[in-house]
This record gives sequence, structure tokens and C-alpha cells, in this order.
Amino acid sequence: MQLDTSKQFEFSGKAKTYSLIAIVIGVVCIAAGFIIGDPHRTWANLLVCAYYMTCLSFAGMMFLAIQYVANAGWATSILRIPSAFTTVIPFAGVILFAVIFGGLSTHNLYEHWNAPGLTDPNSPNYDPLIDGKSAWLNVPFFVTRTALYVIVWGLFAYMLRKLTLKEDLEGGMESYNKSIKFSAIFCVIFGFTFPLFAFDTMMSVEAHWFSTMFGWWNLAALWVTGLSAIALTAILLKESGHLPWFNTSQLHDLGKLMFGFTIFWTYTWVGQFLLIWYANIPEELTYFVNRWEPEYKFLFWLDIVICFLVPFLLLMTSDNKRNFKRMKLAAIIILVGHWLDYYVMVMPGTVHGHRGFSYYEFGTLIGFAGLFAFLMLKGLSRAPLAPKNHPYFEESTHHHIPNI
Repeated sequence: MQLDTSKQFEFSGKAKTYSLIAIVIGVVCIAAGFIIGDPHRTWANLLVCAYYMTCLSFAGMMFLAIQYVANAGWATSILRIPSAFTTVIPFAGVILFAVIFGGLSTHNLYEHWNAPGLTDPNSPNYDPLIDGKSAWLNVPFFVTRTALYVIVWGLFAYMLRKLTLKEDLEGGMESYNKSIKFSAIFCVIFGFTFPLFAFDTMMSVEAHWFSTMFGWWNLAALWVTGLSAIALTAILLKESGHLPWFNTSQLHDLGKLMFGFTIFWTYTWVGQFLLIWYANIPEELTYFVNRWEPEYKFLFWLDIVICFLVPFLLLMTSDNKRNFKRMKLAAIIILVGHWLDYYVMVMPGTVHGHRGFSYYEFGTLIGFAGLFAFLMLKGLSRAPLAPKNHPYFEESTHHHIPNI
């Protein structure tokens, strides 16, 4: 069968309408939270969702980079999807920076290290632990680091997308070889700096606590949610007739990665939890004590059920990994589960006592999901869905794994 490699996704109809409706719902709920609700809780939810959207955006770049560095061919025919994720980066970065700067300025976020007098020995609020970390945890250096992380990673994403689109126009190996070099450099830089980004953005919400595994735990979450979002997007495009070359073997490979990194995420979660719990060191234990309060204990354990147990059972068999409906369900469960994961990371250290779920949580989540979908699909519509001049495109369309 001859494939139409010039086919382009048209961002219109229900996809555009639903994403715009979701954005409006989010804006209304966030505005209501600030005006008539609880600004403290609203800032916390904004941090959860802005961080999540930023991680998903960079997961697309990470997927692209790994494919190039590994000289992988199996996923070439769906590379436009993670490439479209990278078009969200400028917006996600600006929103995250605005949330962090706004939360710091209003003392609704990072109050554990940004409250007045914490580093002044003459103040009744003096905290020697925070004072010892003040060279790293101070507002000017903190916001500068945040901006640098996103800008540097974003420049790599911009250059890689530019090279992949240039490859479409010119063919040959020049753009492809440059893409490999850019990807290799990005993987090294991102691998070393993302844990620092996670330490700053999420771990410093409770600045007394520290864990060297926290960055890798967050990197595992970024990767498995990115894989799930790519799989979900590919399935929806396949169902709408836009990706005729996306086959069950490629779906199977995505399912294996989702399954494997669900287990890796669980390894980091359990490893961190057990080591800290049994060591019983107060400055490490405080994180889990706060999440074992009655308000959060159920959510703490629900997190591991949704993020590990359900996808583990759902993706265990090869048949399920090759089934579009079951893979779609698994992807949605993982994406929702890791929103809860980030929620449990942030809320006990910001709003403290759990106040239930309301329009603050659901409205903000719906709004950010709609914004991500709108920006990503708009980016997807700017280039043909098939990277026709990629050296492995033809191989990818014939990718086949026997179901044993």
C-alpha cells in the first residue's frame, strides 16, 4: 500500500473546540480561586499543573533525543508527535516561571525557606537549617536557575525540531547527523540538570527535607508520563485516520516502555520510602510523616496503586500491549495517576491539611490539559505527519514484532 507522506494534520473541529472549552474552564476556576476562594490553594494547584505541563513538554524532547542517539528506527513514523510536544515548551516555561515568581512574591509557595527572618540570627523566626542552605535557596539565584534550565533545554528542543523539519525539505544525511550530535549533548545536560530542577521546583517546597533519589524519581515520572502521552496521542490520531502507518508492533514497543518505566518509577518510589522510613532520621522522615497524616494517608497509598499496580496488571500481557483500547486506558490511568503523584508532593508542604477536591484541583487540571492539547495539536498541524526523508522512515512503517 502506498502511503501518503504529504498528509498533514488539520487542527479543527472537535479537538479544537474541546481544548478551548477546557482552557476556558481552567481560566474561570483559577480566577474564582484567586477572587472568591483560597489563593494559597490556587497557587499550589498552579504549581502542580505548571510543573506537570513543563515535564510533559520536555519528555517529548527526551524521546526525540533518545531515538536519534540510539539510531532507533521503530518509532520514526511517530516522531512528529514528540516533536509537537516540544512546541509547548516556550509557553510551559513562561507559565511555570510566572507561577514560581508569583508564589515567591506572595509567600504562597516555598514559604519554608522564603519567609521573613529565617536566615537572620537575630530574628525569632531564625532557622539554622534554612540559613545553611541559603546560598542555594535564595530568591535571585532560585529564579535565575529556573529560567536557565528552561531556556537552555528549550534552545536544544528548538534546534532539534528545526533540524528535523529541514531534513524533510532537503533530505540527505547532514541534518540527521547534526540531530544526533545535538541529541547526545542534550541527553548529558538534561540528565545532570533535571534532578536539580526537580530539587528546586518540588523538593524545596519542604526545604528541611532532602533525598538524593528525588530527582531520579521525578525523572522517571517525566519519562513514563511522556511515553503515555505519546502513546495516547498516537492512538487517537490512528483512530481518526491520520496515522495509517502506526501499527500494533509500534504500540507494543510503547507498551513495553510504559510497563518497564512504571516499574522503574516504583523502584525509586519504594527505594526512597523504605530507606528513609527504616533509617528514621528526623530531617528525612518529616516528608513521609506529613503524608501519613489522616488527610493525606489515603492519597499517599492511592498514588502507588494508580501509578504502579493498575498499569502493571493492565500492561503485563503482550496482548494488552497490542490492544489499542487497553493501551489507551493504561495511558490515561498513568497520566491521571502522576497528576496525583505531583499533587501529593506539593500539597502537604503548602496548604498543609487536605481540604478535599474541588474546582481548584479539577478546574486547574482541565485547564492545563486543554492548554497542552491545544498548543501540541497546533504544533502538530505545522508539519507533515510523516518525516518522509528520515533514513529510518521506511523501516519504521514495516516494523513488525511477532506476538509470542
